[in-house]
Amino acid sequence: MSTGLFALLDDISALVKASAASLDDVPTQVAKTTGKVSGIVIDDTAVTPKYVVGLDPKRELSIIYQIAKRSLVNKILILGPAALLLGFFAPWLIQPLLMLGGAYLCFEGYEKVHSLFSSHHAPDSESEQVKVITPQELEKERVQGAVRTDLILSAEIIAITYASVATKPVLTQILVMACVAVFITAAVYGFVGLIVKADDIGLHLAKEKHSVQMQKIGRGIVQFMPHFLKILSYIGTAAMLWVGAEIIAHGIPFLHHGLEVLEQTFAGVAALAWLVKALVCAVAGLIIGAIIEKIVASVRKLI
Repeated sequence: MSTGLFALLDDISALVKASAASLDDVPTQVAKTTGKVSGIVIDDTAVTPKYVVGLDPKRELSIIYQIAKRSLVNKILILGPAALLLGFFAPWLIQPLLMLGGAYLCFEGYEKVHSLFSSHHAPDSESEQVKVITPQELEKERVQGAVRTDLILSAEIIAITYASVATKPVLTQILVMACVAVFITAAVYGFVGLIVKADDIGLHLAKEKHSVQMQKIGRGIVQFMPHFLKILSYIGTAAMLWVGAEIIAHGIPFLHHGLEVLEQTFAGVAALAWLVKALVCAVAGLIIGAIIEKIVASVRKLI
């Protein structure tokens, strides 16, 4: 009787030690994965502010909170479980789904570029009708657009996270993906909130109750932010194109190998290697987006 009890206690002790070791490994895996997805995090941060620009300043933080909340829900309740299930039952399906998401990013990025360079003219009342939309409807559209884009980027983040812990115990996989989801969502949307409210911070610093030097800094922030947001919107559009094309390239062996060769060619200067790869992917993304747009337009005409 006592022998069986001691054996049971040994088994419990071994299980506890294994669980503790697994938990100790979580912070290390989170740190490694965060480094791997840093490029996508930067892209996500650059893309999001453009969905808030032009809306009621009083609603900016509320809109960012809505996007962040839905982003976190998508990562933890949809993308995380989906990655675990696909990894167990159909690991071959993960890459095609990511490539489909990459194609969507290229399509959306191309539409942004096309609208930027297309000629704008006043609508003819006989041939065109102006769509009337309320601020509430515009806000809803912006949030939905941001969530759609974030879903693709979040899927890539979760997929990379899962790939880095695929050989680990299931508990470690779940904890690492949950921690990465929370940390990245908080970091991205916290920084986005700081960006969109920077002009308010500048206005506060420019008040007479502060020192002359502080007022100058405040006025400088207010004058700089519109230009910064405009530049950031361009970076966000470019990010859609290069991330989308890079996701597609990773799913096609010879293209993935080509990107690796390109990086190795400029390996001596890391920043130059990244810039060249980003430019090549952005141009490729623009071409892919244009092709998809033509296909979509043709299908719409047929329908």
